[in-house]
Amino acid sequence: MSYKNEVLKAIHLRRSVFQVNFTDQEVSKEDLETILEAANSAPTHKRTQPWRFVVFRKDGLDRLGAELGRVYKHITPVEKYAEATEINMAKKATLSNAAIAIIVNYTGELPEWEELAATACAVENMWLAAHSIGLGGYWASPGLINHMGEFLQLAPNQKCIGLFYLGHHQSDEREAVRNPIAEKVRWEE
Repeated sequence: MSYKNEVLKAIHLRRSVFQVNFTDQEVSKEDLETILEAANSAPTHKRTQPWRFVVFRKDGLDRLGAELGRVYKHITPVEKYAEATEINMAKKATLSNAAIAIIVNYTGELPEWEELAATACAVENMWLAAHSIGLGGYWASPGLINHMGEFLQLAPNQKCIGLFYLGHHQSDEREAVRNPIAEKVRWEE
């Protein structure tokens, strides 16, 4: 497919890339700062800028993994608990080159959905920026995030809405599999 410009190309080719495709190459602090600066350019009503992030690298990934495993074990009923799932929850963090906790800072100035939408826009900017510099990643939102407030040192008005796992990868670019936009739009002229 031909694209009119690099922005449109990035939008169409940005995909979820998972840990199985990550290499061992470290994600630099400079690349993470580039990604976070892109997130910070998201649209925000009344300039509340509700997005907050906690970045995990190196030993921080081990601490995040241990916490995810601990929370899983703590909140899962005995009859549903599986040691393999506990290990897998922890592994997702440690098999990543970096992880970013995505947090909404609800200001009370706007409806919560607007603050959530602005934070989601920040994540899309982050995703596009990561793609543009050759990094892959994905936004995970396991139920465990609802139990990580203390670990993430969240204020009462803040909520973690996911973890964005990042890494260098060698996956091929591919377009999204989507139904045609014509099926999702009604024109009133």
